[in-house]
Amino acid sequence: MNNKELILKEKFINYYSDVFEEKLIKEIIKVGHFETLAAGDLLIDVGDDLTHIPLIIEGTVKIIRHINEDGELALYYLKPGETCAISFINCIETKKSVFEGVVETDFEAVFIPVDKIDEWLVIYKSWRRYIIDSYHFRLMEMLESIDGLAFNNLNERLFKYLKDMSKRYNKKVLPITHQEIASDMNTSRVVISRIIKQLQDEGKIVSTRNKIKVLDTKA
Repeated sequence: MNNKELILKEKFINYYSDVFEEKLIKEIIKVGHFETLAAGDLLIDVGDDLTHIPLIIEGTVKIIRHINEDGELALYYLKPGETCAISFINCIETKKSVFEGVVETDFEAVFIPVDKIDEWLVIYKSWRRYIIDSYHFRLMEMLESIDGLAFNNLNERLFKYLKDMSKRYNKKVLPITHQEIASDMNTSRVVISRIIKQLQDEGKIVSTRNKIKVLDTKA
């Protein structure tokens, strides 16, 4: 291992030592490869072959589903300690990616070869638990998104989007444009700008050029 990989190895051990048993951690380090990506890089694209899955050490990744030629929807975000549950299914069934993963903040991860996924499910209890928990967490996120689409108006969805982002990055001031929000929520910039003005009039946010300050982050 080079010096960068040694540093990432140490980070991985520190982060995942309470998640996986020691024997599994040793095997992950043996067969996995460590990689870093910068904010804005593409982690995975639609149509890519899924040969590895990432176990995230640092950074955030936005998972996007392209609805049509012009539309897209942000499904969820991956954080340190997490992996993409969709990737497991696609890897196991040797299917190509049906989503896009964009690095939001500088990213570090260890990538596990697909042929180890099934093998470790049989051998390691901690790996089975990790996979089950990943599926459960993503399912709950999906159900919450469906509820939001079905029962909440766009004002409520947008304010929740901003509060969730504020908590995710531990920032009250978010460096984000109206167009970026519109893309994530699959609507137009004009609509988002109108709702942001309404939320500001209600005293929930303060909007300036390319920045939004969330005044109330309570659930």
